[in-house]
Amino acid sequence: MSDKSKAPVLDDVSKQIIELLQQDGRRPYAEIGRAVGLSEAAVRQRVQRLTDAGIVQIVAVTDPRQLGFSRMAMVGIRTTGDPRELAEAIKAIDEFAYVVVTLGSFDVLAEAICETDEDLLELLSTRVRTIPGVTHTESFLYAGLHKDFYNWGTR
Repeated sequence: MSDKSKAPVLDDVSKQIIELLQQDGRRPYAEIGRAVGLSEAAVRQRVQRLTDAGIVQIVAVTDPRQLGFSRMAMVGIRTTGDPRELAEAIKAIDEFAYVVVTLGSFDVLAEAICETDEDLLELLSTRVRTIPGVTHTESFLYAGLHKDFYNWGTR
């Protein structure tokens, strides 16, 4: 992601395909083809190229609360070391669904999805704060999830 020179250029048709898949990842390739003016095989090939390039992932998006994960939090983490190394360590922890390096008050922000408050406390106390270089964590507990969509298009 950091080297934009390697990223393939997306034409308008590929962008339309992405937007249609964002609306419904199970939409048949034949239907997509009719919408964008390509054959089913051509759409399949484009989607495969987009997937192979890491531009698109087709996944099932769940509501964690419906699956018993009632404690969600954004965790801000500071380190004395390289924040990219910290992000790599954090991303290896299954309870974190989203990890970014930032240039603000925190070096890394990570979204934790846990079953209970006790699980979140255990995660932070024994698995995050023990990572070498971690100096501070601050948790922002979610009181309600009001929007969590992935259909923002290609702009």
